[in-house]
Order: sequence, then C-alpha cells, then structure tokens
Amino acid sequence: MTPFLAITKALSDENRARVVMALTEGELCLCEVIELLGIAPSTVSKHMSVLQQAGLVTKRKDGRWHYYRLAERSATPAVRDALRWARKCLADEETITRDAARLCGVKKKSRETLAACYAER
Repeated sequence: MTPFLAITKALSDENRARVVMALTEGELCLCEVIELLGIAPSTVSKHMSVLQQAGLVTKRKDGRWHYYRLAERSATPAVRDALRWARKCLADEETITRDAARLCGVKKKSRETLAACYAER
C-alpha cells in the first residue's frame, strides 16, 4: 500500500501535477522548473523530492545543475500507469496548456540567467 499512497500523494498537489506534465516534454533543469512554477526554490525542491520518493521522476546531477525527468523506463508498473493516467486526464487543462507555452520561453533562457533570477527570491 505504501507505493500507492506515495504516488497518490505526489499527484495530489497542483504544482507537482504541473511538473509531471512539463516533464512529458523531456528533461528539465531544476532552475527551469522554478521559473515555470514561479514559486520559492526551496518549495520546488520539496515538491521534486516528493515526486522522486514516489518514483515518478528521476534526478541526475551535472556539476551544480540538477536535472529531472519522468521515470518511465525505470518505473514500476504502478508508476507507469499513474503517469499515463495523469497525462490523459490533464492534457487539455488550461493551466497545463499555459505552462507548455510558458515553458518554450523558459527553455530559451540560459541556466545561468535562470539561476540568477531565483537566487534573488
């Protein structure tokens, strides 16, 4: 029961659901996620930790940069099913559509620029 509860807890928050949907387009740097959500870096880090503990995302570090992606290949069947369900249910949500458009602009910025912006928050 613990894995099920971790997955449902992770997907029960709007910001975490937004991150999952943003990651359907591919890997994102933590600074890109912070910029997309527009909330405090410490809060985003906590959200990412919850997603990672549930097995929904994986993290890799490259120097000082942290990158996240959906854990589809290494995921349990329950996680794969949950990710498919989330994508199906949220694909047409207005917030997700706005985030996708915003993410295009965020990805055009350098990591250094993004990191400088959230360091000031």
